[in-house]
Amino acid sequence: MRNIFLLMVLLAMAPIAFAQSHTAPAPLYRDPLYDGAADATVVYNAGLKEWWMFYTQRRANQETADVAYCYGTAIGVAVSKDHGQTWVYKGALNLAFEEGMNTFWAPDLVFENGVYHLFVAYIRGVRNHWGGSATITRYTSTDMWNWKHEGDLALSSASVIDPCFMKLADGKWHIWYKDQMKGSVTMTGASTDLKQWTIEKEPAIGGNPHEGPKVFFFKGSYWMITDEWAGQRLYKSADAKSWEKQGRLLDGVGKRNDDTPQGAHADVVVTGDKAYIFYFTHPGRKKHTDAGELDGNGNYPYAMRRSSIQVAELVMRNGTLTALRDEPFDFWLP
Repeated sequence: MRNIFLLMVLLAMAPIAFAQSHTAPAPLYRDPLYDGAADATVVYNAGLKEWWMFYTQRRANQETADVAYCYGTAIGVAVSKDHGQTWVYKGALNLAFEEGMNTFWAPDLVFENGVYHLFVAYIRGVRNHWGGSATITRYTSTDMWNWKHEGDLALSSASVIDPCFMKLADGKWHIWYKDQMKGSVTMTGASTDLKQWTIEKEPAIGGNPHEGPKVFFFKGSYWMITDEWAGQRLYKSADAKSWEKQGRLLDGVGKRNDDTPQGAHADVVVTGDKAYIFYFTHPGRKKHTDAGELDGNGNYPYAMRRSSIQVAELVMRNGTLTALRDEPFDFWLP
């Protein structure tokens, strides 16, 4: 009887004793072609039961003048079949709809009525220096790989990038994006069909310049992060319309491999009671905006150009969110 009792106790404890903790790789992903993965968004491919990472494929290992490695970029795709533990490069999306070599940045995807909608910032041509008008253009697909171009969104100006989307309680899709002609603030609008947008006159987030807004719902509140180029500014809201400024996330130096300095242009995946923030770093830099000095050829050093994708867990502490970057956390995409 004693042996049977001990066996019953061990069986009852088995789920605890053998519970597996999954450590996030650091870095989570490096682009194997150009080593410049940035601006990632992570989406579940329900058809293939895989997680897909879409990202700006900066050409970091190419010796180009100034910031030309950030132009002429495709949208790269990496795939995970093991719940986010490993990521394999699948290829770059074929998004061309007009002649020439052009620039695609900062993808975001939504799923509506059996159709995936891909939104990307689009700039004609390839430049050596920052500049150029940008539009946000839309594609549709049923498999997340083959995309049909549907056209540009009419928004608040002729230079808009970094879109993100969420359907709110009013039944409408809402968009947040960076308007570079309004001082690089976050503008917002609403749509019933993801095509025609009614844009608010006032910014959703004004103040100092920033980019990369991302809105998500977690632990009973709406949250927004924006990239201030010194970590991610956090905002909290009850309705995704009025925002209360919080602190910053990922604004220090991480201890993991390649997890330095600050975390840039992030995405958040909420799954059950877990939330994970995906961001990129420039591991060769002391701070995010420090790209070093141009060499005699007018190029930045490769160590300053390359970038890595990382992931951290977001947890509630003292009524707000904090990112577990250096503390242990369980990383598992179900």
